[in-house]
Amino acid sequence: MPVQRMIWNQTAYFGAGAVEVIPGELTRRGFTRAFVVSDAVLVDSGVTGRVTGLLDAAGIGYDVYSDVQPNPPIENVQAGVAAFRASGADVLIAVGGGSPQDTCKAIGIIVANPEFEDVRSLEGVAPTTRPSVPIIAVPTTAGTASETTINYVITDTERQRKFVCVDPHDIPVLAVVDPEMMATAPRALKVATGLDALTHAIEGYTTAGAWELSDLFHLKAIQTIADSLRAAADGDPAAMERMALAQYVAGMGYSNVGLGLVHAMAHPLGAFYSAPHGVANGILLAPVMAFNAAATGEKLRDIAAAFGVQGAATMPLDEARAAAVDAVATLTRDLGNPTTITAVGATEADLPALAQAAFDDVCAGGNPRPATVAEIEELYRSLL
Repeated sequence: MPVQRMIWNQTAYFGAGAVEVIPGELTRRGFTRAFVVSDAVLVDSGVTGRVTGLLDAAGIGYDVYSDVQPNPPIENVQAGVAAFRASGADVLIAVGGGSPQDTCKAIGIIVANPEFEDVRSLEGVAPTTRPSVPIIAVPTTAGTASETTINYVITDTERQRKFVCVDPHDIPVLAVVDPEMMATAPRALKVATGLDALTHAIEGYTTAGAWELSDLFHLKAIQTIADSLRAAADGDPAAMERMALAQYVAGMGYSNVGLGLVHAMAHPLGAFYSAPHGVANGILLAPVMAFNAAATGEKLRDIAAAFGVQGAATMPLDEARAAAVDAVATLTRDLGNPTTITAVGATEADLPALAQAAFDDVCAGGNPRPATVAEIEELYRSLL
């Protein structure tokens, strides 16, 4: 076996009420002023206030940067860097879903490595030399697992593209995974982020870089999400707690071994049409699984079994693969996620550009079946 590397955040807390550890952790680590990165919806709904209220009670000063947009653009990051520098803070706290988490990571990296202030130069395996400003990550969705990954995604609106940054220097020093912070999210957001977590788990399980340790994480995450996502979307607290853990476990795996064509094709849909990332993943996941099936060995059989398909262990392999694809497609439909790219704004005229962008995406390299630009374009066309 070749040498394998696995990286996770240093410390994580899980469970209802876990956010209450934050003031003590800040004090114990010697931090004196926080810069809280969130978004306007979370501020207005009082979710961000659950964290800042704890800081108030502990007498810890802070500033809030809440201008983060969905699919955060380069300009969001640069404005956040300027605001952080003006704040006098020595620690970042990310409160939100993937967009605030990713923006926070980029801010922390650039403050510590100012030679990357253009942001674009962070694309791919970022050649930074210094760790980010310390980050405490508080997710408010059960989806991205940014709190334990070495990845973040930024949108270049000028060039109509999203780019992935991969950097062990961006990993938060502390993750606080509190399902109560996720409870007030609207159903559509729970569905989208849950499908994002499922995509991470399935792509991480089948990606070219997968190995025994990452397989343990991904298979457990798939099983938990399959059992929990429907109920979690409808607000069941126990199911939400299981989803909060499952998305984190999936992140422990995929962050280290990569993803595949679903993410490569979803990123252009976000860049071109501002499609929510989890919605795009949900549209693409089952069709890409079918495209990849012949290159996945026994893994789709395992996925079918994780979804509770009767006889998955003994049925012919082609049937097991088809059953896994059908189980994912059925879950997607049951949750009410769109099943066409037309639903997020895609047009046939854009298909060549979308396909080229997906082919060029860093995630495409991990796909178990190499895909040409023409094959990707045909996949998109089949989903109009």
